[in-house]
Amino acid sequence: MKKVLITGAGSGLGLELAKCYAKEKNHVILVGRNKEKLEKAVDEITKSGESAEYFICDISNIESVKELVEYICIKHKTIDYLINNAGIGIFNPISELTVNEINKMIDINVKGTIMVTQRILPYINERILNIISTAGLKGKVNESVYCASKFAIRGFTESLQKEFIDEKIKITAVYMGGMNTPFWEGSKHIKDKNRLKSATEIAKEIIMKDDGRLEIIIGQ
Repeated sequence: MKKVLITGAGSGLGLELAKCYAKEKNHVILVGRNKEKLEKAVDEITKSGESAEYFICDISNIESVKELVEYICIKHKTIDYLINNAGIGIFNPISELTVNEINKMIDINVKGTIMVTQRILPYINERILNIISTAGLKGKVNESVYCASKFAIRGFTESLQKEFIDEKIKITAVYMGGMNTPFWEGSKHIKDKNRLKSATEIAKEIIMKDDGRLEIIIGQ
């Protein structure tokens, strides 16, 4: 049984990935900030006879990240997969974004992903998947800072791939478009999210293509 740690796993794609990997007879460790969502998610997975647990962590806070790594080190010693899925998007013209909104996207999407990867890397056996989105491939209207954060993680991922080219750990960049998830709640950026693919569909496609390749691009 492989151990799969997924950030941002309380809802949306992170939760669906947790369900999919659990069904593949892996033990999933759901990481997020919302205890209620995580408890509900783990309860749903374990009631289906699968193996799961959760840990509360704010990846934008280095002390919280240190606590997560200490927990993994003491309880599990190592993990097999790290899936960096946690992220936040605030969609407005650049002139309307506040300093706090800019900081939140950079702190979570960029610094959080980097800190989790750096700190937990010594305990990873097999693979890292960075969920980036197509916002890391091209700029989009009213997504300037969100795209900037995703371009940053694209560069981070590609650099790690070169850095670890001769190592056993495989590092994969995952690019997909918008999904019908709670990610869009409170945003007018997507007028009809029902036209988007479900997180379940995307998660299944990621799992199907998860073979250690450098890139998984959904929709191609």
